[in-house]
Amino acid sequence: MHKTSEWLQSFSSIRNEAKNSDLNRDRTLSCTKISITGGKGGVGKTSIALKTAQEFASAGYKTLLIDCDSNLSNTAIKLGLPLENKFEKILSGEMNFDECLIRRGNFHLLPACNGSVELFESKLNFDEVIIDIITSHEHEYDYILLDCPAGVSRDALTLNAYCDHRWIVVTPDKSSITDSYSLAKLLSQRFGIKENHLLVNMYQNEKQFQKVVLTLSETIENFLGARTMILGGIQKYDVAAEGFDTFFLSEGKNEFHRNFVKLLLGFTEKAGGPLSAPRKSVSQMAYEHDVH
Repeated sequence: MHKTSEWLQSFSSIRNEAKNSDLNRDRTLSCTKISITGGKGGVGKTSIALKTAQEFASAGYKTLLIDCDSNLSNTAIKLGLPLENKFEKILSGEMNFDECLIRRGNFHLLPACNGSVELFESKLNFDEVIIDIITSHEHEYDYILLDCPAGVSRDALTLNAYCDHRWIVVTPDKSSITDSYSLAKLLSQRFGIKENHLLVNMYQNEKQFQKVVLTLSETIENFLGARTMILGGIQKYDVAAEGFDTFFLSEGKNEFHRNFVKLLLGFTEKAGGPLSAPRKSVSQMAYEHDVH
């Protein structure tokens, strides 16, 4: 039986366990699992997932990023790496997990595929494959991040629900706000998820940021009885499209980079991190980048 099937069968009982139960502690403290997700595509979640993984790794945490957009993988592309479609070889048994990883120090990336006919024609449930990979390797990592596909597909919902934390990335666009609510609604009604984090991307000014936060958080609380943790925001920068990923993923000590590190610091202070001690705490990293 797939480990995923076992998890799905026991899902209700797991969610009903007290937060301080041994089962919950064992499941969440060894490795922190975060999905970076969104109701709508094009909101910047892949870039945010990459940037987060890089910063956690730089702080000394061993971090795995899994691209869960099964056949439209963009993570390797954004890093300027060739497309190899190695993931399909995991499914066929020709290669193992370690052979398919891209390694950059503490940062490990498992890309998915691009236009793989074999993957398209397979009968496998992609969410089950990903969860089996996580449960087999989570003991090796401090953080596992999932770059989840946008929308409310079965695979996306299951992967989001499986994680300890969900970062819903939203832009001020009305359709993004509406789709983000739909995502929170289905997670609540289908899986009983009552807490998500909200990250507002590409906002123009503080007033616009506050409007998005207020609209979504109040609607989710009033209609779903769910809690929205405000992760923070990423203001829109005037950077040419062809150079945006280079700017976004750079480690330069500019205002944008410092603000992003501060955002991560806020999350780790509130949500807690893995048990293993990193070489540098995120607090130390923030201090090095002059975040006060």
